[in-house]
Amino acid sequence: MGLFLKYSDMWDMDLGGRDRSREIPHWFGNLAWIIIGGLCKLLFRYRVDNRQKLRAFQGASGALVICNHTSFFDVVFMYLAARPKQWVRLMGRDTLFGNAGGLLGQILSRVGAFPVKRDTADMTSIKRAVRMLKNDELVGILPEGTRRGKTDRVASIHAGVSVIARMAKVPILPMTVRGVEKIKNKGERVRFPKVTVDYGDPILVSDFDFLPKEERVEACTWYAMRESFALFYRVPAEDVDMVALFPEIRDYAPVFAEHPIPRHTSDELACAARTVRAEKEAKAAAKAVGTAAKAEGAEKGEGE
Repeated sequence: MGLFLKYSDMWDMDLGGRDRSREIPHWFGNLAWIIIGGLCKLLFRYRVDNRQKLRAFQGASGALVICNHTSFFDVVFMYLAARPKQWVRLMGRDTLFGNAGGLLGQILSRVGAFPVKRDTADMTSIKRAVRMLKNDELVGILPEGTRRGKTDRVASIHAGVSVIARMAKVPILPMTVRGVEKIKNKGERVRFPKVTVDYGDPILVSDFDFLPKEERVEACTWYAMRESFALFYRVPAEDVDMVALFPEIRDYAPVFAEHPIPRHTSDELACAARTVRAEKEAKAAAKAVGTAAKAEGAEKGEGE
């Protein structure tokens, strides 16, 4: 493959999933992980807690990884924390890909990122994410859409996260990156705080089916984001003040206090995914054998 590849080609190629027949070449992603990862380890002494909750899905199922958004560095550590065994396909704002004369787009696409049009129902990006997840890949999304406290945009949550997870039939895995919000504040010098990446427990969209259909995806995304903020603040999820964080969004805390959502582990869901796949493969194999037997019988009948 050439040094430069067409963006749209890479967005529709595979990376680290079950089907690897047409993958994005790994050399650039590996080089970026070594260089950027080494610098971040040196400057921010970053560590990853509960990484086994992400690793459990390797070779078993796709997972939609979400994170609260406080800094540009969030996506850097989302990517680094999964390597070298896994890749996170980051969904990024489409305007980023044209920066630096397209060089940034080439870099982002090389490490598996793909674009989404902000504030729209971008079905192309949704379908790409679903395809990746069905191929047992990891997709990373920042549901807030913009950095908290860094712009004049009102904090919001994009419910498309749960739509994608439901379509792909994969769990949502909340995570957070602590410390990155201290790296650079407006009017202050750059700092080098310790950074910690932390993963929570996976969430199933189907657990929200007790709600009216029109509320399910919004409530699920709200719940998943509360889990991310609980990791960020290191408090129980019930102690996160979501009204203060998202004043214009419905508060689902009373709903979940009355109807607690089941807790799952990554190992549990990964095991279930492997069982379902094995059953499907066994049925497909049995069907193939039956079809072959019928064909053989028909040939013998014709021969007689």
